[in-house]
Amino acid sequence: MKNKLIPTVICVLVLVMISPTSVFGSSEWEADAVSVVVDLTVTRPITCALALLGSAVFVVSLPVTIPAGSVKKVAHALVAVPARDTFTRPVGDWEDFLED
Repeated sequence: MKNKLIPTVICVLVLVMISPTSVFGSSEWEADAVSVVVDLTVTRPITCALALLGSAVFVVSLPVTIPAGSVKKVAHALVAVPARDTFTRPVGDWEDFLED
């Protein structure tokens, strides 16, 4: 089953990528579609992993950040920004990507 699934998925992706743009109606839609696909398949998983990794680093850094009084700043940079980009940023919107 696995041996047939991977070539089938590759063939479908190739057919979708080589289809003429007139099928989509306008080049603006195509740009939006590509942006959404890249956002969902590449960017969201990476920012989710960054939020998880940032959470772990944040917990480890607490002995240093608590005495320094910078817990909020570190939490915002390591956890809040990647989590916001993963879960609350509109799909395909790159305006405020990884920014405060």
